[in-house]
Amino acid sequence: MITAAPADFVAALPAGGRLAGLDAGTKTIGLATCDASWSFASAHSTIARTKFTADLAQLKAFVAKERIAGLVLGLPLNMDGSDSSRTQSVRQLAKNLNVLGLPLLLWDERWSTQAVERAMIAEDLSRRTRAERVDRMAAAYILQGAIDALAHLAVRGDDPM
Repeated sequence: MITAAPADFVAALPAGGRLAGLDAGTKTIGLATCDASWSFASAHSTIARTKFTADLAQLKAFVAKERIAGLVLGLPLNMDGSDSSRTQSVRQLAKNLNVLGLPLLLWDERWSTQAVERAMIAEDLSRRTRAERVDRMAAAYILQGAIDALAHLAVRGDDPM
C-alpha cells in the first residue's frame, strides 16, 4: 500500500513497529530508522545505487535486520508543491518497493537536503564528510518529520496533512 495520507499509513501498519526513512537519489539511497515508539529518527546507512535487483536485495536485508514495519519515502516536490523532474522516478521506486509488502508513506522532502547541509556546515564538517553523510542524514530528517506528524495524528486523532 502506497499513500501520501498519514492516517491511511497508520491504519495499514501493525500495532507499533519500527519505521525506515528513505532518501532516494540518482546515485544513492539514504536510510534511517526510528524506534518502535516513533520518538526519534537516526541516520543509518547509504546504499550506492546500481541495478534495481541489487538495490532491492540490500533493502530487503536492511528491512529484515532492522525489523521494519513501514517505509517513509521522501518525495521531491517543487517549492509550489507540484511534481518535480525527480518525482516520477521516486513514485516508480515506491511502486517497485511494493514487493517488500510494507506500507509506504510518500513524504514531502522539500528542504531536507538543504537543512541537513546547513546543520553539517554549522558543525564545521568538511565537504568530504558532508558528502558521505548527507543522504542518510536527509533520510533521518524526512523520517523525523513524518513521525512527528504521525505522533500528532495519534494525539489529536485527525490527519495532520
